[in-house]
Amino acid sequence: MGLPVLRDDLSDSELDAIVEKANAASAFLKAISHEGRLMILCHLVSGEKSVTELEELLSARQAAVSQQLSRLRLEGLVVPRRDGKAIYYRLADDKPRKMLETVYELFCGDDAE
Repeated sequence: MGLPVLRDDLSDSELDAIVEKANAASAFLKAISHEGRLMILCHLVSGEKSVTELEELLSARQAAVSQQLSRLRLEGLVVPRRDGKAIYYRLADDKPRKMLETVYELFCGDDAE
């Protein structure tokens, strides 16, 4: 699948579909644009983590981690699970993993110089 070509002869419904996808992409990029949220996603790639584990991994306060998790949850990127008093988070689907792989290739791959 390639990039859409914005032509003068697009129907209103085709243009609306492109705008809708652009809005979704923009919301996704805003959600991952914060270093803390990006690092949370990086840690969750390896599997489910509790809020306490994420606090330790990020060296951050619980309130800050919870705030970032809330935004990621609102955007549908992570899913919570409660086990007693502990709350665990995991990636909601494969979209964040694919994005992180792309970011890694862009900024950390052999060609990134």
